[in-house]
Amino acid sequence: MTKTSPRPLRVLAAMSGGVDSAVAAARAAEAGHDVTGVHLALSANPQSFRTGARGCCTIEDSRDARRAADVIGIPFYVWDLAERFREDVVEDFVAEYEAGRTPNPCLRCNEKIKFAALLDKALALGFDAVCTGHYATVVLNEDGSRELHRASDMAKDQSYVLGVLDEKQLAHAMFPLGDTLTTKDEIRAEAERRGLAVAKKPDSHDICFIADGDTQGFLAKRLGKAEGDIVDESGTKVGSHEGAYGFTIGQRKGLRIGHPAADGKPRYVLDISPVNNTVTVGPVEALDVTGLTAIKPRWCGDAPAGPGTYTAQLRAHGGETAVTAEAVDGELVVSFAEPVRGVAPGQAIVLYDGTRVVGSATIATTTRRTEALA
Repeated sequence: MTKTSPRPLRVLAAMSGGVDSAVAAARAAEAGHDVTGVHLALSANPQSFRTGARGCCTIEDSRDARRAADVIGIPFYVWDLAERFREDVVEDFVAEYEAGRTPNPCLRCNEKIKFAALLDKALALGFDAVCTGHYATVVLNEDGSRELHRASDMAKDQSYVLGVLDEKQLAHAMFPLGDTLTTKDEIRAEAERRGLAVAKKPDSHDICFIADGDTQGFLAKRLGKAEGDIVDESGTKVGSHEGAYGFTIGQRKGLRIGHPAADGKPRYVLDISPVNNTVTVGPVEALDVTGLTAIKPRWCGDAPAGPGTYTAQLRAHGGETAVTAEAVDGELVVSFAEPVRGVAPGQAIVLYDGTRVVGSATIATTTRRTEALA
């Protein structure tokens, strides 16, 4: 396998205004590619300034991206994708929570915005590839096929949020930071050596369109208050809530249950039912999941034939767990070698074969160990 790409390309570099995308664009230009920078305006009403390290897509970010492009010496444009982002990412996020699921908007953004809307427009304009500051690696096989692999530095690996990319999209993806065995401090030092003013800019985190980090407050404004019951596994009411969307599977804090469980142990969110607006809580061992079914699989190449053994990642910053998985009738059926916790419908499961990303799917249902033993 060889890293892509051996020949100079016309590259569209997505520049968020942060240090990673700026260094990625600079490396692509330094490698001899014909690079054009573009900042995606994803907010219809961008703020003038970020809130600390939260959020992105502000006027300040656009200006930072433009200044970086000027230093690198590449053309720069701002493309307005705010309406597409609202429909495909923000509204999907709200609808998923309303349905009692826990979505990952970063995966949806990569799928629908950066490697669909942006890539489609780039190809229509004659570009060969889209470059981003993600930490992942695309490799080219001798037969011309491409694979997505984890970054060389596992501490910075972002292949999980790229698991929605298919082989066609990988053929036009460039991640210049993916094979960098350096710390983030060294990336910042590189940016400083290149004269990029974003070298010391804090990273954005959490959900970019919720700048203050208050997800529950954001959802409350969109969905309104909807009072309901918090019940235990027997159906006995133990508390109340102002909106089931404010809870996630595995949550322990913020339940506001008036009295302790009979055994005195903490209780966790086991289930969220939008149909009757109830939240079910119980002991931590009831969270043990032995298997799941996931829908809408997207494969980074050919779909696997028959059952196979893989490792799986269930959240962006989570570890790997051993699984047996099989594609059945357009769904992904997964069994865990050991029970795992905190698995919620709506989350993405990404399968790996070693460092190679096999594909991803959206968790629809789970099988708990307590159910299997019943």
